[in-house]
Amino acid sequence: MGHIIIRNLDDAILMRLRARATTHGQSLEQELRDILAEAARKTDDIQAELAAIRKLTPPGPRQLSEDLVREGRDER
Repeated sequence: MGHIIIRNLDDAILMRLRARATTHGQSLEQELRDILAEAARKTDDIQAELAAIRKLTPPGPRQLSEDLVREGRDER
């Protein structure tokens, strides 16, 4: 398991994190572990969602939006 040290953390932030840990009935250390784990999961979820969106884009050459606008104007 890794270790992490965070220096120069604002006292107000630390107080809010301690209050949050107390509300959840756990130690500050466990609360911070949970926060970091959730942040890492969200990053993984976003990456998976972006990959799914990329799969929806058909392969091949793309037409620039300004070219499409010009074609639309020329058709009028």
